[in-house]
Amino acid sequence: MSGAVDLSALKERAQAQAQPPSSGAPSGDAPAGTVIQVTEANFETAVLQRSNEVPVVVALISGRSPASLDLADALAQLAETAGGKWVLGVVEVDSSMRIAQAFGVQAIPTVVAVAAGQPLADFQGPQPEPQLRQWIDAVLRATEGKLAGGEPEEADEPEPEDPRFTAAETALDEGDFGGAEAAYQAIIDAEPDNAEAKAALRQVRFMARAQDIPADAVATADADPANVDAALLAADAQVFAQQPEEAFARLIELVRKTAGDDRTRVRTRLLELFELFDPAEPFVVAARRKLAAALY
Repeated sequence: MSGAVDLSALKERAQAQAQPPSSGAPSGDAPAGTVIQVTEANFETAVLQRSNEVPVVVALISGRSPASLDLADALAQLAETAGGKWVLGVVEVDSSMRIAQAFGVQAIPTVVAVAAGQPLADFQGPQPEPQLRQWIDAVLRATEGKLAGGEPEEADEPEPEDPRFTAAETALDEGDFGGAEAAYQAIIDAEPDNAEAKAALRQVRFMARAQDIPADAVATADADPANVDAALLAADAQVFAQQPEEAFARLIELVRKTAGDDRTRVRTRLLELFELFDPAEPFVVAARRKLAAALY
């Protein structure tokens, strides 16, 4: 129901009226009790503002409906034993028709839960106490930790930065690929299973290599398909240009056509390029399958 009802008109009317509520109703100041008599005059403070702190269960009743009076009494008993986790706002619709209209009331009694100034859930008609408890518990679960009156959620403490990685990243930002490579290698030497450092080292080595790729690398390799050195440069150029599938296809085709040391060089470079990407990427999975077929 959240957002389906516009309560702003009641807020504006309450501000414009600036008149004391009827006898027996609380003042327009934010109420502190767990059961509140709600009128158009105090609707803003008793319901809208209060619902920013805790859920407000609004019971729309009529003195002409004994069932609605019984429901209000049952809710009041629950509210008084809830320890302030929620409050009950009782609306006599015969004298507060605008509130009933704002909530779109079609039957008496109607009960609406309001949180953060917006209707959250509602039901119509009398309900036995166990169902009332279940409904209220559901409202409390839905708003837990989200209102000012709830228990604040503990913020996760940010993990402290590893100065070794900071040093490596600083070197990389400054274009010092050698310094970055040495820094990541030092981490791996100390922690051989550090996956983050290994991945970063592969990226740094590729970026350093990519600085020396000729602008015509792809055209040169296309002109001489059997040239292994040219093919390796072209594959690097295509990966650097965000064309990994084309790079993989080039080297897989060369694996099929080469043998001995040349084939080993091409296969090794292809595996290095695979490791620059998430192994679950579909194009990586497909390329690995094609490489296996080319080898065997």
